[in-house]
Amino acid sequence: EQAVIFKRKHNWLMCWLYIGTFGSFIGYAAGFPLLIQSQFPGVDALQYAWLGPLLGAVIRPLGGWLADHHGGARVTFWCFVAMATGVMAVLHFLPGADRSGDFGGFLASFLLLFAAAGVGNGSTFRMIPVIFVTERQRAAERRHEAQAQAVREGNKEAAAVLGFASALGAYGGFFIPKSYGSSIALTGSPEAALQVFVLFYVSCIAVTWWHYSRRNAPMPC
Repeated sequence: EQAVIFKRKHNWLMCWLYIGTFGSFIGYAAGFPLLIQSQFPGVDALQYAWLGPLLGAVIRPLGGWLADHHGGARVTFWCFVAMATGVMAVLHFLPGADRSGDFGGFLASFLLLFAAAGVGNGSTFRMIPVIFVTERQRAAERRHEAQAQAVREGNKEAAAVLGFASALGAYGGFFIPKSYGSSIALTGSPEAALQVFVLFYVSCIAVTWWHYSRRNAPMPC
């Protein structure tokens, strides 16, 4: 019964967005110490590596609260804007051929990334049940019994999508550190990987805006 989610367009769209929030959180938590150690070898990575994951975990409930009060799609949209901005700030503060780098700015930029990923994790988690219950209600007849059945089916599909999206998002813990390592090995710098992350967040902004947060969006939530 749960396999029906693989036919649902919004399953795949929300998996993409959940990779952007939960996957980013997991991936940055795994890769943050590596990036500190490789780019700022004079800094003890263990003194700072725990700050970002703690911030992202503690702030996550705020994402759900904001989504309840202002709409999950709107909160998610601005989280992706903040994440794209955070990555561009990280690029600015990294050491390069003509600059020594600024660890303070680098750390602040990553804390912004962790905070935005944490809030977005909560808001995307809130979007999924709303989307799937609404979709099933739209497809149901107007009879009370049909609407009640639609709510049950929507909640069942939402639970399956949450599990599937979480499983895909967890791969961020592999892909982000791997991207850093591959970029450093090929170019001597993590900049190429970070530039790809910016493009990815831009795609998440576009998906969120078009399908969920714009005026007259097909599935406002």
